[in-house]
Amino acid sequence: MVVLDVGLPGRDGFALLEAVRARSAAGVVMLTARDGVEDRVRGLRAGSDDYLVKPFDLTELVARVDALLRRMGKLQRRTVIGDLEVTVDTGTARRGGQELTLTATEFKLLAYLAAQRDRVVTKTQILTAVWGYEDYDPNLVEVHVSALRRKLEEHGERVVHTVRGLGYTLRAPK
Repeated sequence: MVVLDVGLPGRDGFALLEAVRARSAAGVVMLTARDGVEDRVRGLRAGSDDYLVKPFDLTELVARVDALLRRMGKLQRRTVIGDLEVTVDTGTARRGGQELTLTATEFKLLAYLAAQRDRVVTKTQILTAVWGYEDYDPNLVEVHVSALRRKLEEHGERVVHTVRGLGYTLRAPK
């Protein structure tokens, strides 16, 4: 995976892209302040997989890199935390070797928490990631976290923890 700036000192990014393409099938995302259609088309025709114009938000760059890696079959879509295994590509979760029966929302919540493992995430972050909105009642998160916990704890120790005043975290049992 290559993230390539067009405006490089001493060598044009388009020329470097040609050199990369001559030697590699690596995914390439070009970054540039050049926002003209001609430049974007030139980059894509030269072999760039994506083209992002500055200024950009870092989360957008990460999402584009993830999408490219996913298309290339290179993105790790399976997370293992202790005896918990979450596989996003198949929409399955296993705990202690047992497949869990989760609703679509519970799975999306678990996948988000697993992707953020060992980090505290707020209810607002969960609302945005799982439901796509920030203005839902925060009790919605509590209800779904509670249901998810019950299903996870049927097969092992607690892995979803409340961090008072902050939110939730998912971590492997000790």
